[in-house]
Amino acid sequence: MKPIELQVKHLVYFYENISMNNLSEIKDLYADQASFKDPFNEVVGHNKIIQLFEHMFHTTQAPSFSVKEVVTQGEQSFLTWEFIYSLKDWSPKEQRVIHGASHLIWASDDLNQWRVKMHRDYWDAAEEVYEKIPLLGHALRWLKKKIGTDL
Repeated sequence: MKPIELQVKHLVYFYENISMNNLSEIKDLYADQASFKDPFNEVVGHNKIIQLFEHMFHTTQAPSFSVKEVVTQGEQSFLTWEFIYSLKDWSPKEQRVIHGASHLIWASDDLNQWRVKMHRDYWDAAEEVYEKIPLLGHALRWLKKKIGTDL
């Protein structure tokens, strides 16, 4: 198995077992100035990425990731996943799921250690979050129906 493939396995294991106690592993998995972007955030560097996940744990209840597929080619990986969570301050008993994908670009450092230099998450914030907000969701579903085809 190639070193990059081992690091991909380590990253998948990290996300499927993420907790407040293992966030320091981000420093082993991500390059010092790695960028991380999702529909709500765009940050650079270990400390900011760690803060992003700390915020996730403060606002959600029992968050977990389940990686479904992994494709690695050269210095890039693409992962599909599900993020399962409940919001602490809003419907804490209602479990929610976000279906998404991550595009990762890997870089090798001076010690030939592969770490993520760019992480970009793709998921539909309208469908996965906004449509579940009572009034806003109704308007978005109506708009989606108007714009979409009737196939």
